[in-house]
Amino acid sequence: MPSFHVLIAGGGIGGLCLAQGLRKAGIRCTVYESAPDIGRSGYRLHMNAAGGNALRECLPDHLFELYVQTSRTAPRREVFTVLDHMGNELGSRPHIGPPNDPVRPHTAVNRRTLRQIMNVGLEDTVRFGQTVTGFEADDDHVRIRLADGTTAIGDVLVAADGINSVIRAQLLPEVPVVDTGMRGMYALAPLTDDLAAVLPDALYDGFVMATGPDGAMFTYGVYQPRRPVAEAAADLAPGASIDPVGPYIMANLGIVPGTPFGHEIPDLWQASAEDLHALMRSAVRGWHPGLADLVVRIDTTTIFPASMRRLEPAAPWPVGRVTLLGDAIHAMPPSFGAGANSALRDAAALARALAAAAHGEVPLLPVIAQYEAEMRAEVFPVLRASADPRAMDIDFLPDDLPTAR
Repeated sequence: MPSFHVLIAGGGIGGLCLAQGLRKAGIRCTVYESAPDIGRSGYRLHMNAAGGNALRECLPDHLFELYVQTSRTAPRREVFTVLDHMGNELGSRPHIGPPNDPVRPHTAVNRRTLRQIMNVGLEDTVRFGQTVTGFEADDDHVRIRLADGTTAIGDVLVAADGINSVIRAQLLPEVPVVDTGMRGMYALAPLTDDLAAVLPDALYDGFVMATGPDGAMFTYGVYQPRRPVAEAAADLAPGASIDPVGPYIMANLGIVPGTPFGHEIPDLWQASAEDLHALMRSAVRGWHPGLADLVVRIDTTTIFPASMRRLEPAAPWPVGRVTLLGDAIHAMPPSFGAGANSALRDAAALARALAAAAHGEVPLLPVIAQYEAEMRAEVFPVLRASADPRAMDIDFLPDDLPTAR
């Protein structure tokens, strides 16, 4: 199929990875991204071998190497650790995912940096500021409608447009978005030598959660790149638009409904950054001095609120020229750090499937059906487990979830 063309709604982690994989396979695609540019795009992402192996498969060698070099240095222990508010370790559990690389393990990335790396070489493929609003599909093609009134035609449409996907809403309107009621505030504190000296050692594990007696909950993630981002980018992708990023700690205040701390929390989206910072400082009053100092040092310009939402697993749907990946079909709470990794896993699997169809090796619809069935089998158990109220318990890990060793 020399004219085979894939339309991708959404230029996030999954959409860009898919575009890179298709480009590597010699398949034309166009990515339509609503945002005017890469944007802030959140902060630190936990990476496991599922996501890292997908990047290895989809990215050209120099960009995969840039991803590795700008990933976090290997943590003290590659586990999820739970502390009390005084920094005492209560327990730990392994991360989920296939076995990690023993030499240069997949660890964590800065989300914006990863998206900028994945955008290299796609400058003529990604259409920023263009929003897909709907589609019509028949036996031969799929046509998308854009917010500016124009349309585009392709052979396949991939919904990579996140939990609020307009494509999923049209294709699978019965799939609900579930608001868990939990709220959060993400922020960054620069990781300086003097801050590092007062933090509990456990903060250098893979991912850390600390809970207070009133129900306040913080999660932490260290980001210390293996190589300075600007240096690695200049060496491996000279001229690419990749911002320098220094070491930091991501701190997320989780506000759980029904707890004393979660009672009568103001509207986070109407509050100023200073008010949000004051709320974060109040949450760690009486905590371990290092954990409290970390919150004091937060850069208030990096604070943003978030609501924790998820999707219900969808029942199998009729196969067609429209398919989905990532948060558009299995948005999940961050309990296992699997959301981005699952999206990357989807992208690599779908790029592989579409390449086989485009090169005439297999018919298109059966290969899409196989991709969707395998995605439901592999990712939906993680979605279900992450939505379980016990998901943040250190002793809870379903038997059907693989763990990295």
